[in-house]
Amino acid sequence: MTALLEANPLKKLKVPQGGSSSPNRAVFKSRRDAHQSRQAAHQVPKGRSIMPFHRQSSIKKNLKLRARVLQTARAFFIKKDFLEVETPCRIPAPAPEIYVDAEISGNWFLQTSPELCMKRLLAAGYPRIFQICKCFRKNERGNRHLPELTMLEWYVSETDYSDMMDQTEDLVSFVAENIGCRNPLVFQEDKIDLKKPFIRMSVADAFNKFASIPLEKALMQNLFDELMAFEIEPNLGRKKAAFLYDYPASFASLACLKTDNPSLAQRFELYIAGLELCNGFTELTDHDEQRKRFEKEQNIRRKSGKTIYPMPDNFLESLKFMPAASGNALGIDRLVMLFADTTKIDDVVAFTPEEL
Repeated sequence: MTALLEANPLKKLKVPQGGSSSPNRAVFKSRRDAHQSRQAAHQVPKGRSIMPFHRQSSIKKNLKLRARVLQTARAFFIKKDFLEVETPCRIPAPAPEIYVDAEISGNWFLQTSPELCMKRLLAAGYPRIFQICKCFRKNERGNRHLPELTMLEWYVSETDYSDMMDQTEDLVSFVAENIGCRNPLVFQEDKIDLKKPFIRMSVADAFNKFASIPLEKALMQNLFDELMAFEIEPNLGRKKAAFLYDYPASFASLACLKTDNPSLAQRFELYIAGLELCNGFTELTDHDEQRKRFEKEQNIRRKSGKTIYPMPDNFLESLKFMPAASGNALGIDRLVMLFADTTKIDDVVAFTPEEL
């Protein structure tokens, strides 16, 4: 979208029915932030500064903090006997998801997430793996978004999304403690408790507590994304880190459904100070079901006039051999933003696209 939305974004923001709301792990595009990204794209100054290194000189403290966060996160997984892996950035077929657009690279694409390749490693017999890598999202730019982002992604066999929430608590607490972050974390005007356990709230309960209408009615009126962005997300994790879990099934195209309620998916997100940090779930391992979901996403992309990606057949074939597992993707840039007490993602990266 090249033009700015009108003053009331709810009048213009349309969400295709049946699409997944950012189910891809690379975590991480919140509904409100998508609107802010479009606005900020028109506010980023063009051209080079007269003093080309002024910004880099002014954020040395944040870049040193970023290095400590990366080193500490890596130490956490090594200590827990995870294998660090590397998978290709350039792939022939990204996951076909309606809200995640991949950058074209020749006849292939730059990865939006390492998810598909990492799951193939799970299927090949690697039970505990993690990766810190660059991911790429087309047309994403704003105070909380960059088209090139740093992702921490990890997977564990024979676990579910509840286990993964426990691991995420451990990771965030470990990083905070080892970089010298005092509890409570001070972010802008909020004082946020990072002690375990974090708050766990279902999506349905969040709608009942914060939204103007309940979840079922929001889904019927196609208002899920809008209400999440403007009424629910700003209230999450303000005093204590909070998990939001059990998303509607149509908003989690790569996740297992709940056995006792198949209208809900075993998916969660972590929020601190209203900022979405990660996206995790119990992994879907049924290759036939996954193909059907991908085909549905492709049809929505086609109707929306978006690029149609090749079907990731090698990934789908590997699901026949993949064990039960859970996985998570956490945005490193956003985690550093929290510890640096800044609302601008530019403050925690060495170069922005406009400076290159």
